[in-house]
Amino acid sequence: MKTKIIKAVADQTRLRLLERIRKGEVCACDLPFFVKVSQPAVSQHLKVLLEAGLVKLRKEGTKRIYSLSQKGKKIMRDISRW
Repeated sequence: MKTKIIKAVADQTRLRLLERIRKGEVCACDLPFFVKVSQPAVSQHLKVLLEAGLVKLRKEGTKRIYSLSQKGKKIMRDISRW
């Protein structure tokens, strides 16, 4: 499981997504503008973060809302100490 986490945060785009999600819940539809990649690319990155257990997903109608999981919060705290 640790390997999944390391691979997830090793990618610069995923790390930027985590930094944005760390600030509070965010709709997946708003993330492409923030990281300057396409919506399909953002979806693939979010899938990796979700599978690593770093983010949580909730659906609100047709929107997909992401937030950091407890594990994600801990990882981001650890990374900020580097």
